[in-house]
Amino acid sequence: MARPVERRGRAHDHGGVDDVEPGGPGGLAATLRALRRRADLSQRELAERAGVPQATLARIEAGRTGDPRYRTVESLVRAAGGRVSVSVSVPRPPADAATADAASADVVTADVVTADAASAGDALSAVPHDELRDAAGRRYPAHLDVWEVREPRDWPGAWWAAWYNLPEALWPLRPPAASYHRNRDYRDQRRWGEEVRRTVRVRRVTGAGLPATSWRFVAELPDGELVGELRAHERSPHLRHGDPPSGERELVLDGVLVADRYRQLGIGRRLVLRATDEMARVGIRTAHAIAEGPAVGLLRSCGFALRASRPWSMRLDRTDREGGNRARSVPGGGDRR
Repeated sequence: MARPVERRGRAHDHGGVDDVEPGGPGGLAATLRALRRRADLSQRELAERAGVPQATLARIEAGRTGDPRYRTVESLVRAAGGRVSVSVSVPRPPADAATADAASADVVTADVVTADAASAGDALSAVPHDELRDAAGRRYPAHLDVWEVREPRDWPGAWWAAWYNLPEALWPLRPPAASYHRNRDYRDQRRWGEEVRRTVRVRRVTGAGLPATSWRFVAELPDGELVGELRAHERSPHLRHGDPPSGERELVLDGVLVADRYRQLGIGRRLVLRATDEMARVGIRTAHAIAEGPAVGLLRSCGFALRASRPWSMRLDRTDREGGNRARSVPGGGDRR
């Protein structure tokens, strides 16, 4: 269960608000948070691994420690999987001895401590939500995923989110500006889903023995795994009435399939929208489909409308006890015999 972001609290073992105050963190503070995120460590977990008090880590990340001890920083960085590098810069001495005294005042020796990724060339990404703050002005946990709440469905605490017609004035609770899940399994599943949405590719399949009037679209991952498919076919609207065919065409949607694991990721909708884009490209204006259950909502979200006149759904049940077959029409209404 996600915790509303307005709630105050200290860090916990597996999440919670980072114990920091508002303020401009320096490069070290931002780097430590980025390292924690990559290592999937809360403040408390990193502090325990490094043998450093959590309060000390919190002060460093908040920018409230102007000159942290080198050994402390090194322990924290190494415990998070990074390395510390020190660079010293000294100006070249002047060639003219007469100006040596004046130049000596300008000689600067600086110890610059930076925390780098453990592997050369492995860029360390910043915490994407570092600019967000909760109602108390605190940063959100670096190792968790935080998202902005634009509507009730974005907040796990909005149990009424499915009531689409509920006016905002009657909402039982006010959604926070942002939210997050402390459950790492849920977070990892969410990250996996976002990666699938980002990398899945939809394309039309032509040739390979398919008739010219056959439409086939597939959704694939970069490794070639097939995760979704749409099939449809063209027809002449005049053939339905026994008239000679003409150049006018319409599309009949045969089916949309998405692998179980990849459902609820918008892949079916992308397949349908890709087909409607292709309709616009080739000049087909009408598409027909028969759907039930969640598929109705999918097609309506892609622009399909319910028709007042529609075919009946028929089903045949064998009743051996009665010695025959009985045909039933679904849904209700009319003669069911």
